Amino acid sequence: MNRKIILAGALILLLTVIVLMGWDLFFGSQGNQENPYAYDLKSLKPGDTLQVMYEETQQILPGFSVIHGIATDKSGQIYIAGDNGVEVLDSTGKRLARFALEETGRCIATGSNGLIYIGIQDHIEVYSKAGKRLNKWKSPGDITIITSVAVSGDHVFVADAGNKIVYHYLSDGQLLKQIGQKDPEKGIPGFVIPSPYFDLGIGKKGELWVVNPGRHTFEQYDQDGEMITSWGKATMAMEGFCGCCNPSHFAILSDGSFVTSEKGIERIKVYRQNGDFACVVATPDMFTEGTTGLDLAVDSRDRILVLDPDKNQIRIFTEKKKN
Repeated sequence: MNRKIILAGALILLLTVIVLMGWDLFFGSQGNQENPYAYDLKSLKPGDTLQVMYEETQQILPGFSVIHGIATDKSGQIYIAGDNGVEVLDSTGKRLARFALEETGRCIATGSNGLIYIGIQDHIEVYSKAGKRLNKWKSPGDITIITSVAVSGDHVFVADAGNKIVYHYLSDGQLLKQIGQKDPEKGIPGFVIPSPYFDLGIGKKGELWVVNPGRHTFEQYDQDGEMITSWGKATMAMEGFCGCCNPSHFAILSDGSFVTSEKGIERIKVYRQNGDFACVVATPDMFTEGTTGLDLAVDSRDRILVLDPDKNQIRIFTEKKKN
């Protein structure tokens, strides 16, 4: 008899557990919609303030209602592409010149020849410092979206997010070749560009660096379009990049280190020449949540210039003095 009572009690206990589990599965989850596996950027945004090695030292207010691109030249002058125009400033932010564009410039670069190269949706236009248009290059394709331009001597490199390719031009607009086409035999993976953030720049030895944003990597190419090396790490940790397409922009310091900006997690960081994480320049709490288009430039004094389109400012960061 006792054995039957024990078995009956065990059966009742088992049924009770099953009922409670079912209740929690079908009803309990309705009261708590939080997904423990959700891609939560807010938890990543605070950052490690001990790694912040720069401080904001100046803000410049351009004379545009909308700003898109920033560049500098060897003399330290600053060039800003805004709504239907370009401004040229000295290193203190004083306006030296301003000229109009027929269309909005999305990105901008300067050459050693004193010319200004501006990406305007699907083509490049070339201007003198006086604002005279000297050339308008033919659009390379129907779905072209130009997101970055960089100049090295007589060579101009243009990033096309629409066609997922880099174009190599001579300074007169002659197209020499396309760079970055997928080629497994040569170890070229091809560019993955989920959204129109596709940046490139010239290293201190004249080498071409291109961000492959969907792969969270930097890729180095020679002028023949051959990949030399790459670095990058896809991770939510501080030392890497996450999201659909990061880093969104970059610039290069005088020692060859990389300055990067991101979207999703609005922050600025520095990486050494070999790709190792070095430090933080600006943390997410310094930007309006949701800000995108944090274009970057480095001036002749290694100050980091951040174009902040939400605040409509050029924000300048300087390395903190070591005690």
